Amino acid sequence: QAKSCICHMCGAHLNRLHSCLYCVFFGCFTKKHIHEHAKTKRHNLAIDLLYGGIYCFMCQDYIYDKDMEQIAKEEQRKAWKLQAFTPTVVSHYQCTMTGIGEKYSTWEPTKRELELLRHNPKRRKITTNCTIGLRGLINLGNTCFMNCIVQALTHTPLLRDFFLSDRHKCEMQSPSSCLVCEMSTLFQEFYSGHRSPHIPYRLLHLVWTHARHLAGYEQQDAHEFLIAALDVLHRHCKGDDNGKKANNPNHCNCIIDQIFTGGLQSDVTCQVCHGVSTTIDPFWDISLDLPGSSTPFWPLSPGSDGNVVNGESHVSGTTTLTDCLRRFTRPEHLGSSAKIKCSGCHSYQESTKQLTMKKLPIVACFHLKRFEHSAKLRRKITTYVSFPLELDMTPFMASSKESRMNGQYQQPTDSLNNDNKYSLFAVVNHQGTLESGHYTSFIRQHKDQWFKCDDAIITKASIKDVLDSEGYLLFYHKQFLEYE
Repeated sequence: QAKSCICHMCGAHLNRLHSCLYCVFFGCFTKKHIHEHAKTKRHNLAIDLLYGGIYCFMCQDYIYDKDMEQIAKEEQRKAWKLQAFTPTVVSHYQCTMTGIGEKYSTWEPTKRELELLRHNPKRRKITTNCTIGLRGLINLGNTCFMNCIVQALTHTPLLRDFFLSDRHKCEMQSPSSCLVCEMSTLFQEFYSGHRSPHIPYRLLHLVWTHARHLAGYEQQDAHEFLIAALDVLHRHCKGDDNGKKANNPNHCNCIIDQIFTGGLQSDVTCQVCHGVSTTIDPFWDISLDLPGSSTPFWPLSPGSDGNVVNGESHVSGTTTLTDCLRRFTRPEHLGSSAKIKCSGCHSYQESTKQLTMKKLPIVACFHLKRFEHSAKLRRKITTYVSFPLELDMTPFMASSKESRMNGQYQQPTDSLNNDNKYSLFAVVNHQGTLESGHYTSFIRQHKDQWFKCDDAIITKASIKDVLDSEGYLLFYHKQFLEYE
């Protein structure tokens, strides 16, 4: 019965057009025209015409309905047939509307496009003031924890290159349940040039499906979501031969393990015979203790005021990321209550344990343990930790272990190893208390160009804003693998 799909109040066809599910009425979501209609008529359900999501005005939130989504898909297929779209256009719409894994065909250039490419062989460079890739995310009800991690992942240089070059080939029986296919769609959405906020309801539904401990509208921990998301992505995109030839500690050649997996070396030394037992475990992130926690902190920055270690300027009493890493990789005496059976002594002996980096990942994620949960205590630690724009991980490598005597830091003689140098590209922050808080993130768009992402709102940020922030999750990318 609709004559045309335009807003009945302002006549626009953009501004996130929604259709009332009670009557023939179209209204802008951005300009609140559909909200006014819902309030006046008490018509509390509307459907987003671009994404098919249903909005409830009583809940003030998008809701997921399996039957409605199936109906929307069928109607979209009928619409494509009726409008006789060309295959190229159909694949674009299928990519954005039904998920990249469903009937998705790769782009094939036309004769005209090939001719243009021949006459314009130079690659177009993205200018420093270009905003492509910046896009807000609608909060679907306490989902800021998810939005800030999505922003970090979609701005991970090597992960971005993988998805935008159409490398994912889905092998799941049901592509609609594949989280990697949904991530492919997300990257297409983010880098499509659209400026309106994206609604990540499909992603939320898939996370709820595959990581049930995160299901529900309660506020979740962004760090926990990151690990759960990486785990599901890893399971959904395992590489060929089950990764038997993969050169990483997880022995998997999927894109997640290639980028995020590192190897943590644990050396346990017997205090009697000095025999060393070594194990190497895979990791996706490094959790670091902070001063102010119930765990004793060891030690603060060496030297006096004004020292610069790893590019961090030290102010008296200020804790740095380097301090936290030195504490993480210091030898630790396990004590008489934690004796181990020494393979050399063939008896239980006291020992020391030391962690170092055997293999560094392409993306190093540092988790500052700001939330303390114990039998006696539940609190947030707000200690400020200084972190650098550029980080050299050489001092914390297993190969540099000899440069640290009795847990004290010494500058390694070979500090020119570019393989171990990283650049900061994303920071996730938490404001508020343990019981009530909000997550935001800073992401790097170009070199020295930073933006703050607060759900649907993206604003320009200075480097000072980034480095002065409290910091909860810090994302660093290997410098020599960045393609700016």
